[in-house]
Amino acid sequence: MVEMDQIGEKILHELSRDGRLTNLQLADRVGLSPSATSRRVAELERSGVIAGYRAVIDRAKLGYGFLAYITVGLSVHTKRSQESFERAVSGVPEVIECHNVTGTFEYLLRVEARDLADYKRFHTDVLGTLPNVNSLTSYIVMGSPKDTRA
Repeated sequence: MVEMDQIGEKILHELSRDGRLTNLQLADRVGLSPSATSRRVAELERSGVIAGYRAVIDRAKLGYGFLAYITVGLSVHTKRSQESFERAVSGVPEVIECHNVTGTFEYLLRVEARDLADYKRFHTDVLGTLPNVNSLTSYIVMGSPKDTRA
């Protein structure tokens, strides 16, 4: 685990809000010299705390305005069945996130589709055909008042 001081936290906060900040802008926001800021960011990258940079895509502007979370229960609870399910969903473009969780089901999926008809097709023709899938429960997102994922 990497020890983090207040300046490191500020750097992470600012970069998580805008990963395209110049070093000068970042230095100004966190109250360090540009050279000290550059060294700090390089160390955060080297240590793996900053794992990468990416664009945040507004998929609704691309026509993917339907968002759902789906819980998936498997009928067989073996390592092989879990690995098989994970391989299957890793290649499915509608599945944006797949989390193996504890509780009454094995997986929580974040799924994006164009609309309800597209989601129904995905639910029936993709998830509904995977082996060992025993239960599916959909939670349709009506709004996201807070979403800090980058």
